[in-house]
This record gives sequence, structure tokens and C-alpha cells, in this order.
Amino acid sequence: MTARILAIDFGTKRMGLAVSDALGMTAQGLPTIQRTRIADDLEHLRSLVEEYSVERVLVGNPIGHSGGETSMSQLVAEFVEKLRRRLPCPVELRDERLTSVEANRTLREMGLTLGKRQRAVDRMAAVLLLQSYLDYLENERNRGSRPTE
Repeated sequence: MTARILAIDFGTKRMGLAVSDALGMTAQGLPTIQRTRIADDLEHLRSLVEEYSVERVLVGNPIGHSGGETSMSQLVAEFVEKLRRRLPCPVELRDERLTSVEANRTLREMGLTLGKRQRAVDRMAAVLLLQSYLDYLENERNRGSRPTE
């Protein structure tokens, strides 16, 4: 059994969440957190880490298209520092450029109305962030297990 990973699409009003399955192959969306107070948000995330036996947390880092920091990526960095102090597992920043764009496109293709898309986009962005990381890990495992010629 592989360690579970929790992914967070951080926002000032909401946080999208996804967790990996027990095999570490697929990302499943969790209910989106409506942000309240930072202490409550951190406690909710700590309880999810405990509930799902999470061993790593990924937080989407909204860096600019040019690769530079944005005002939002600064907020994310501050949040990650608080999260690291609260959680018993590693917390990593992961480039999330275009995950929200991809999430909106996917939801639009599914035929969801604008209102339903707005409610689902944070969770979908977290799922995409986590799934891309799980795919990366799988590719790395496969690359390491190939026989050398």
C-alpha cells in the first residue's frame, strides 16, 4: 500500500482538496473548504491528514506564466509555512500553472452550467494537481525499473 497524498488548491475564499487512493494511482476530490479563519482551516486540514493517513501534502503554487512569483504565490508561501508547523508530514509546493484553466475546460466539456462549474472548479483543480503528481511518480518508477541496454 502506498502512502496517501493530499493536494490543496489554495484560494482566499475556498480551498479545493483531493486525496490519492490507497494504491497511489488516482486522485479523488474531497469537499471544498469554504475559508473561515486560518486556525479553523489549518485544523480542518490537520484532521484530514489524520483521517486519511496522509504522508505528504501538495499545495498548488500559482507562479506566473513567466515563472516568477505572483501576489497569490506569496500568500500560498505564507500559508504553507503555517501548514508545515501544524502537520506531522512534509508539505510541498507544486507548480499549478494552468490547473484552474484545465479544470474549467474539463467541467465545461462535461456540460456543467457556469454556477456548477464555479462550485466544482477548486476541487477539480486539486484533482488535476494531484493526478499530474501521481502520474509523474509512476513515470519515475517505470523509468527506474527499465532494464539497461
